[in-house]
Parts: sequence; C-alpha cells; structure tokens
Amino acid sequence: MKVFDPKIIYTLKHYSKEKFLSDLMAGVIVGIVALPLAIAFGIASGVTPEKGIFTAIIAGFIISFLGGSRVQIGGPTGAFIVIVYGVVQQYGVTGLAIATMIAGVMLLAMGLLKLGVVIKFFPFPVIVGFTSGIAVTIFATQIKDFLGLEIEKVPADFLHKWSAYWQHIDSINWWALGVGIASVLVIAVTPKFTKKIPGSLFAIIIMSVVVLVLRNSFGIQGIETIGDRFTIDPTLPQVTKYKIDFETVQTLIPVAFSIAMLGAIESLLSATVADGVIGSKHNSNTELIAQGVANIVTPIFGGIPATGAIARTMTNINNGGKTPVAGIIHAVVLLLILLFLGDLTKHIPMACLAGVLIVVAYNMSEWRTFRSLLRNTKSDVLVLITTFLLTVIFDLTIAIQIGLLLAVLLFLRRISAVSTVSVFDEKIDQSEYLELGLNPDQINIPEGVSLYEIEGPFFFGVANKFEETIRQVGGSPQVRIIRMRRVPFMDATGVNNLENLIRMSIKDKTKILLSDVNDSVRNLLDNSGVSTFVGKENICSNLNDALIKAREIVNTD
Repeated sequence: MKVFDPKIIYTLKHYSKEKFLSDLMAGVIVGIVALPLAIAFGIASGVTPEKGIFTAIIAGFIISFLGGSRVQIGGPTGAFIVIVYGVVQQYGVTGLAIATMIAGVMLLAMGLLKLGVVIKFFPFPVIVGFTSGIAVTIFATQIKDFLGLEIEKVPADFLHKWSAYWQHIDSINWWALGVGIASVLVIAVTPKFTKKIPGSLFAIIIMSVVVLVLRNSFGIQGIETIGDRFTIDPTLPQVTKYKIDFETVQTLIPVAFSIAMLGAIESLLSATVADGVIGSKHNSNTELIAQGVANIVTPIFGGIPATGAIARTMTNINNGGKTPVAGIIHAVVLLLILLFLGDLTKHIPMACLAGVLIVVAYNMSEWRTFRSLLRNTKSDVLVLITTFLLTVIFDLTIAIQIGLLLAVLLFLRRISAVSTVSVFDEKIDQSEYLELGLNPDQINIPEGVSLYEIEGPFFFGVANKFEETIRQVGGSPQVRIIRMRRVPFMDATGVNNLENLIRMSIKDKTKILLSDVNDSVRNLLDNSGVSTFVGKENICSNLNDALIKAREIVNTD
C-alpha cells in the first residue's frame, strides 16, 4: 500500500455521470447540514462563528481532495471543543493557530512514517474514557445558553462552572429553556420521519422562525440569538501571518500533541466506520497526511482544528455520496452559503445551538459502552475511570498523556506476567519433545548441564526476571542451554542482559548454548554482535542438537 494515495485519483479514473449526480445531491445536503454544526462548534470552542465555517470549507475541501477515504467528510468536530476552548482561554486565538499548525505537522509526519496502522491500536478504554469525558464537558459548557442564565463570564474549570450555574440558577430565562427543550425534541423525533437529513437542521430552521415571530409579533426580546452576541462577516477569509518562535513552539507542543492524537484517532475511526458501511477500505496513512495538510493550511485563514466527522460522513453516505467529489461539493456549498446567505445565520437562537450540542454530547458519550467496560478487568476500569476524570476535571492534554502512560504500564505488566522463565535440571517432559525423536536416555539432562526456557517476548520487563532466575538457581554448571523457541522478539535490554550473562558465564567457565532461535531474533543477535560473542556454532537449531553438543562439551571436559 502506498504511503500517499489519494482516493480521488482512483475514483476520477472510473467516474461517471451517475456518480456525479449522486455526489452532487449528497454534497449539497451535507453542506447545508454542516453549516449549523460548524457555527455551533466554532462558538462553543471560544471563537467566532465564521471561523467554524472557514474550517469546514477549507479543511473539508483539503481532506476530501487529498484523503485516503472515498466518503470521509472533514471539518470541525465536537471532540475538539474542550481542548480548543482551553487553548483559546490560555494562549489566545494566535496560540490556537500555532498549536493547530504544529499538530498538522505531527499528523503529516505520522502519515509519512506509516503510523496510520499503529493509531488503530490505541487502547480502547483510553478512547472511551476521554470521549465520554469530552461529552460531559461539552454538556457542561452549554448549560448557560440552554437555560438562558445571566452570567457575564462562565469559569473555564468544570467544578467552578457548575458552581457558577448554581449561584445564578434564579436567572433562568424560561423562553430560552423552552427553545432549547423544543430543539432537543425536534432532533429526537426527526429520525422517525427521515434518516437522511439530521434533525439539527430542522431544529435550527424551525426555532429560528419561531424566535423571529416571537420577537417581531409578540415583542418577546429575552431569547438571545447569534446576532445578539456575534457579528458574522460573510466574506472570504483573509490570510493571517503568525510570528512563530522556538519558545512558543516549545510551550505549545503538549497541546499540539493532544490535537494531533485526537484528530488522528477520530479521523481513522470515522473512516473505519465508513468502510464498514460502504464495503471499502481506506488508506490510513494517506488520510493522516490529508489531515496534516488541512490543519497546517486552515489556521492561516483563521480556522480551527479539523478532523474526520463521523456524523457528516454518515450523512454523506446516507444521501448517496460515492466519491471524494461529494466532500468537495459540500465545501463549495458552504462557501456559497457563507457569501450569499451568511447574514441569515444571525437569527439562530443560542438556546437552539445549545440544544444541538447537548444532543451531540449525548451521542458522543458512549454511555452504554462505558457501562459495559466497567465490567472488564480492574486494569481496564482503572484506565477508563482515570482518563474520564482527568478529561472532565483537568483537561484533555493531561488525560491523553496519563491515560496512555497508564495503559502502557499496565500492558507491560500483563506481558511480563505472561512471559515466563522455566528451569529444567534433571528431565524434560517426554510428551513435549516426542516430535524431536528423542529416546528416553536423551531426554535426561546430563550432569553439569542446566536448561532454561524463556517463553514470551524477551524485553526489558522480562530480562530482569531471567536474571533473577539465574541468581536463584545459583551454581556454575559446565553448560547452560537457553531455549528460545517461544520468544517472538527481543529488545535492546534483553540483548544486553543476554550479553552480560555470556560475559559472566565466561568468567565462571560456563559454556552458553542457544537453541530454537527464530529468524527475527537471530538477525538481532547477529546485528548486535552477540552471535559472534557466544559463537555461531553454539546457536543450535533445536534442543536435540543442543543436548548433543552439551554432552560433547561435558564429556570432553
């Protein structure tokens, strides 16, 4: 599989009028659907609404044009809300732009280094933990607008945020709450009538009209709209120049890493889900390269982080999208709406957008999966809960880093527990070695010979266990056979420990024999010089040859 192989190249070679008409219909619908979501994600992220639209246009075009999926739709997503909002509050819009570009470079590097497959093995409890944590945090950020609370500045901290809500609970705007509840209900019942167009679009259209009528015909002015809080500039985005220095990059690297990891995971999960629906296979490395380019370019035009959007990708599929052309059309439709109909967005109620995002948070929460994971092993539960709480109480950057570290440590502990070192000092289990054709006399281990068998990966977590076993057995046998038939790989620590054992054995006048070494381990021993050190003639292909050689050494001595 090529590292960079955009799907659009292949699809255009086999394109047809029928595919174009399907892509056109899907692209138009997805473009219309993406508008309110882009606005909502932009506002919730702490930037202006048009920045969310710019992201959907520019990143959406690049991801479809360069991506490795036939139907992936890119743009701003709910998963980024928490981290983007935090970056804006701490480093400002400029800091966000620089962090996004650094993340883009990281994604580009991941794709070029063929790490697309590796990302797929990201620990599932970590993914569910921070996804559910993001959902809870998004829900918390929307309470002010959903209830219409009169709070001048909502605290960024999760616990302080709820404290502020409670202190201002008497300022609920019942009209705004009604609009919010109605929006959620519209979104909930829409699938019963149509599954092609998401209910969020119907909710925004209906609630915008209702609020407009309430304002103009009944004089009700307490329901805040986008136009009351923001001024949307319906023009093409302008190029922004940023002053980037080493100190700034160094400060923003942890944040950029979180953006990159989150973007990579969500994008590849979305592409994988799409593959299952359309019966295709995406190129994960190409997809990461496209995501990287999109996140490098988009901030230059005022955009925010982007990735593959599962909801819009499924909308594309459900409405007949066949090729990346549908994603390109969706970006063009968004651009036309911004230029010619952008002024209409000022009538969208903030409570309605809050309702849309609350539904997004509910769908992201994966509470059923979360609940089922609580019945897994204690280590999985520990990773899940830790990642979830860190995401909610602190931030996503810390959650991803500590969640990953915890998952790796627990994984290493499991592998170390599985890997074993056995000692045979008298007799080998006859049933285990019948395939070697050994007779009863050969099964007995000669006096002066010790046999050790390592089972499992011989890495730094097991190497110390092997050393401890050697010390516990003690003594200085004439020959020490180390059988490695069930050692799939070794790392540098394992090689170093083996070399130290050989050196120690030379001092004790003990001969080391290795048996049943597979090709990959043998190549590592050859490249590291251990084969020469132990003597290539002392690396035996099987235990039978090792026992014969051991007898020769013992009898000679």
